[in-house]
Amino acid sequence: MTSEVIIDVQPKEISIALLEDKSLVEYQNETRSASFSVGNIYVAKVKKLMPGLNACFVNVGYERDAFLHYLDLGTQFSSYEKYLKQVQSDRKRLFPISKASRLPDLKKDGSVQNTLSVGQEVLVQVVKEPISTKGPRLTCELSFAGRYIVLMPFHDKVSVSSKIKKGEERARLKQLIQSIKPKNFGVIVRTSAEGKRVAELDGELKMLLKRWEDAITKVQKTTERPLVVYEETSRAVALLRDLFNPTYDGIHINDKTIYEQVKDYVQLIAPEKANIVKLYNGTVPIFDNFNVTKQIKSAFGKTVNYKHGAYLIIEHTEALHVVDVNSGNRTRSENGQEANALEVNLGAADELARQLRLRDMGGIIVVDFIDMNLAEDRQLLYERMCKNMQKDRARHNILPLSKFGLMQITRQRVRPAMDVNVEEVCPTCFGKGKIKSSILFTDQLESKIDRLVNKIGIAKFNLHVHPYVAAYINQGMLSIKRKWQIRYGLGISIIPSQKLAFLQYEFYDKKGNFIDMQEEIETK
Repeated sequence: MTSEVIIDVQPKEISIALLEDKSLVEYQNETRSASFSVGNIYVAKVKKLMPGLNACFVNVGYERDAFLHYLDLGTQFSSYEKYLKQVQSDRKRLFPISKASRLPDLKKDGSVQNTLSVGQEVLVQVVKEPISTKGPRLTCELSFAGRYIVLMPFHDKVSVSSKIKKGEERARLKQLIQSIKPKNFGVIVRTSAEGKRVAELDGELKMLLKRWEDAITKVQKTTERPLVVYEETSRAVALLRDLFNPTYDGIHINDKTIYEQVKDYVQLIAPEKANIVKLYNGTVPIFDNFNVTKQIKSAFGKTVNYKHGAYLIIEHTEALHVVDVNSGNRTRSENGQEANALEVNLGAADELARQLRLRDMGGIIVVDFIDMNLAEDRQLLYERMCKNMQKDRARHNILPLSKFGLMQITRQRVRPAMDVNVEEVCPTCFGKGKIKSSILFTDQLESKIDRLVNKIGIAKFNLHVHPYVAAYINQGMLSIKRKWQIRYGLGISIIPSQKLAFLQYEFYDKKGNFIDMQEEIETK
């Protein structure tokens, strides 16, 4: 299996696609200004106590206050609280954590009103991003995740991933980490640490310790509240940290800054694979070049088609996701209705496992498969779904088919489900239903070019249009493009872009900055 990561960096957003055998299996998109990523650490104040929920709301600077449950304070909350006061008492000299005393564990049956007070400062970490009408979900058990290990201040235990099965390797890793970890720190050894040498693990441990020191120094020196004391690494690097494996064939990036960040990270964790990180300099949009745009358009939306005319209908409600399996207009199997239902359901299981990863659907998912009479067929479908979900990094639980033919799945939810709107609002009429004659479209583009060159003074630019329109503009020896270049100079480049609607266009200068030349009044 070949795996490639494609990273599309735009001025306002960054999109990351993971391809397995050229098929899109994971997609993430977020604005570059987004500041509430999972893993961020804040020093913030308790705003409101909720004894009935045994929880409190904390102001972390989001429009809705973040939620912190008593059980999420963690067993070491008292130690954190005392250390936070010691750090803030001396703004010049940082109190070392190695000298901090560990207090007794917090009682699990305690109450929030006896532990916290309104206005109290707490050190918290985001474990769930804001979803729908809910604010972020917080914990006081801080952790710093690396490629091989997770560092946890004020814990003293070393845990090894249960996916590492060999007893001697588990013992080796546990003994190794015990010998190099500093006092008052716990460590979780991740699956990817299997077989790694002490130098690699020690190097990452020092890097994570530096992140902790930088965060606590920020708490010590800054009085502003709420305050971000640690920000999770960029989305590109964070995704690679969790996904990276030595079988990757390429990581393609269209931005030099992000390219250098990713290359430095890969150089750190797998020096022999640094050459797979490549800077994309093509004129065609990077997602178009790797056939990602077309797959996004076909894989998102309410209806998703898969093999032989069958399709899924995916609905999202406030409480859960509902998936309906339909056989569509496929030809009936020669072996009868039962064989046909099994074939459709197995195909749906394959596509649904991909969709869960692709859309990052979480919470409760209820799937209405086509009814099957034979118990062995129902068991086969359940086993197929379990096998398909083994590639999924999110924690999940799958129940066998119920009496009504429903399969229930729960999947870890830490951020809103990815929802890409594949329906397009007409860019030339803005939803009003009336446009200028299509034959005049190139005249309209020429007037924009004339204004851009002769009035605004931008002589070199890229004009992105739908591939069909680009083919029309470029056709022939004396093409429309050639005529434009004769009149307005050779700085005009026509770029076909699959993300654009048929009569949509976008102007970009040579540095890749968007130039807004579209006006609603031009359609009247």
